[in-house]
Amino acid sequence: MTIRPLFAALAVLALAGCANDPAPNQQLRLSEQAVEQARAVGASADDMPELKQAEDKLAQARADMVEESYKDARLQAEQAELDARLAEARVLTQKSQEQLNVLNTRITRLRKQLAEAQ
Repeated sequence: MTIRPLFAALAVLALAGCANDPAPNQQLRLSEQAVEQARAVGASADDMPELKQAEDKLAQARADMVEESYKDARLQAEQAELDARLAEARVLTQKSQEQLNVLNTRITRLRKQLAEAQ
């Protein structure tokens, strides 16, 4: 009868050991790619606070990886990815708005020319 509680205790300890977070290598790669993609579309840390935050969080995630604090590293990397994607979306939205403004200016000019021709 004393062996049964011993096995139960060993099972609990084994399960607790399995509960450790694995290293978030894939998430770090995704975050790095998101930061690079944001830079590729024209985001810069000087102009976009979201990209600066993403870079800071990615650096913190790397530091957490060195300390083997994988849960914190994963959270920081996920947040870095989201911040980078937000920076990318803002840059793309800004570029689209600029293109829309150019097109609206051209349309206005064409309407004036049509009105003058009539």
